[in-house]
Amino acid sequence: MSEATAVGAAVTEVINPAVTLVREGGVGWVVLNRPGQINAINDDIRSGVPAALAALDADSQIRVIVFRGEGQRGFCAGADIKESRGPESSIEVRRRMEQARWIEALDRIEKPIIAALHGYCMGGGMELALACDIRFAAPEAIFALPETGLGLIPGGGGTQRLARVIGPGRAMDALLTGERYTAEQARDIGLVTRIASSAETLLQEVAEFATRIAVKPPLATLYVKRAARAALDLDLKKGLDLELDLFAMLAPTSDVKEAAQAFREKREPRFSGR
Repeated sequence: MSEATAVGAAVTEVINPAVTLVREGGVGWVVLNRPGQINAINDDIRSGVPAALAALDADSQIRVIVFRGEGQRGFCAGADIKESRGPESSIEVRRRMEQARWIEALDRIEKPIIAALHGYCMGGGMELALACDIRFAAPEAIFALPETGLGLIPGGGGTQRLARVIGPGRAMDALLTGERYTAEQARDIGLVTRIASSAETLLQEVAEFATRIAVKPPLATLYVKRAARAALDLDLKKGLDLELDLFAMLAPTSDVKEAAQAFREKREPRFSGR
């Protein structure tokens, strides 16, 4: 059972021992909380992340969601190899992974999702980051999908999402070699779009960035994400049709009128989400 406590302007809710949820203004933070294990993925994270996302998605006050990892060593080092499950057949492994598919919970969220990445972002941790809409890294962050070196392949969407983010050629290079990328290299190939000034200022910079998005008209934010995400799956004509449909749905809203009126009156707009 989760437990909520107020900390200053923020409200913290413990989802389970490995996942904490923090609401602060219009931003909801999902915190991986296993710092002693570099936030390695265990069953608590697999169950806690979808639960936290569902809570934030249902909260109309939350406009943007941010993932971060607790502790100085990294965002997430990947699956916890110390989790012992005993011998499993291919069928048993497939059935267990089918039941989990926890990272896919991010695909069902319409609100923007940002990953605040520091230290190690490896394996399943990088797959979680790939499922986010925007990746914002600390300068010392390290990225890799090293699974082939362990005789495996990524099993949390890495083979599918990486090519969509950085292109098929670069994705194949990264997947086959398992090589590590620095934050600057990751930005060069489009894996991350922003790098913080320092590791110490990462969370502050991400919070400011998330707030800039959170104060925009919420329906416009939801619809532009929906249209941009659909571009990955639709042919151009269907994508353009969707864009026009969403534009037309937004045009008569109160927030569009408020934006125009605020501009004329030279004041900050007050958006209602209607």
